[in-house]
Amino acid sequence: SARPDVLCLQETKCIDDAFPLKRFKRLGYEHVALNGQKGYHGVAIVSKLPFDTTDVRTFCDKVDSRHISVAFGEKAKLERPLVLHNFYVPAGGDIPDPVLNPKFDHKLKFLGEMKACEPLHPRGDDRHILVGDLNVAPHELDVWNPSLWKDKMHFTKPEREAIQHLKKWGFVDVFRQLNDDERDYSWCDYFHHSFEKDRGLRIDHIWTSPPLAEHCLD
Repeated sequence: SARPDVLCLQETKCIDDAFPLKRFKRLGYEHVALNGQKGYHGVAIVSKLPFDTTDVRTFCDKVDSRHISVAFGEKAKLERPLVLHNFYVPAGGDIPDPVLNPKFDHKLKFLGEMKACEPLHPRGDDRHILVGDLNVAPHELDVWNPSLWKDKMHFTKPEREAIQHLKKWGFVDVFRQLNDDERDYSWCDYFHHSFEKDRGLRIDHIWTSPPLAEHCLD
């Protein structure tokens, strides 16, 4: 019903050869960039507009299919190029302690390498978009009960501090820009019927560089 020009997917959980290309093409998505693997993780960008280039980056020396990016330019008839990054950041497991839990240690290191990855950072008039399942709720408004979630996974201090580096890189959290006092969530715990109770977290994000944030309507 929405028919977006570009669709970013996370957790595709299939090898590239198993991705349903024909079904997307029947819907008008002729251009597909894939970074998948069997059974776990996986990211994809499907688009009605052609890409000029695609890129895949690995983090923490793991080939685990958590990033893909594309650049739109002349082929898409854009006067100025636009770079789109699609991420699936590690969830981190259940225990928010990097000593006791290797998965949480991996998550913090992954976020740290994102911070240090210069090609991700927009500069000046660069038109960049960064989206995906970042698995972090940055603000108290992004959690249905901040006191209950304090120091729990997705809402710990080191995770929240790490995600704030996106602002320091020059990105704008466009959802929060347009909804500065609104509680709205992208994830709910389906085991406990949290969606019906409006109990969730905003851990999936859309961030853009300032030149694009100025034009964001909704």
